[in-house]
Amino acid sequence: MSGPSGAATIPADVRYGPDGLVPVVVQDLADGRVLMVAYADAEALAATLATGDVHFHSRSRGRMWRKGETSGHVLRLRSLAIDCDGDALLATVEPVGPTCHRGTRSCFDPAGAPATTSAQGFAWLERLWTTIAERAISRPAGSYTTELLEGGVDAAGRKVAEEATEVLLAARDDAEAERAGRDRSGPTAALAGEAADLLYHALVLLAERGLQPAVVIDALRERHRS
Repeated sequence: MSGPSGAATIPADVRYGPDGLVPVVVQDLADGRVLMVAYADAEALAATLATGDVHFHSRSRGRMWRKGETSGHVLRLRSLAIDCDGDALLATVEPVGPTCHRGTRSCFDPAGAPATTSAQGFAWLERLWTTIAERAISRPAGSYTTELLEGGVDAAGRKVAEEATEVLLAARDDAEAERAGRDRSGPTAALAGEAADLLYHALVLLAERGLQPAVVIDALRERHRS
């Protein structure tokens, strides 16, 4: 189930408890950190999918509530999954501010812990790699990734070299805008786009060579220790 796009629906096989509730584990999209656990009924799930903000059912107040309705620290739904038994849900979110009422990022953090995270969202690269790896196996027609893979190491490698040059040029444009005191929104957006292209093509090159990114991460860890 994806986020609120109009196509998402409540799974028909949700097994609500005798009280009509199902536990919902809330996970940060950026790094997978568990932020909180609460309960929802069918009404709360429907409101979540309709608005994009996560809603729960308060057992103490006996009513539906939107997380952050008073603090403004809402949870933006990005995906909703059901577990193998159908009696628990996993909501992946982008939190706006701290999740816990104590002001901490997670309800599982000790008091006084930071309210936000410095996580950069690298966890999403796992999803990108999964897609690339699947393309390497299935080779669907019309896929750009398939086209690169079919072209062998030279096709993917050539794109890595091209994108690396584009990253350098975009970085220079951004630096020049900074020195001249101009608006950097355009140059920084261009730099981000070129860097995204470089990361994608580097992953495709690894897939073409049958090399798992985990090996690259291991190399980075080893260098960090030295």
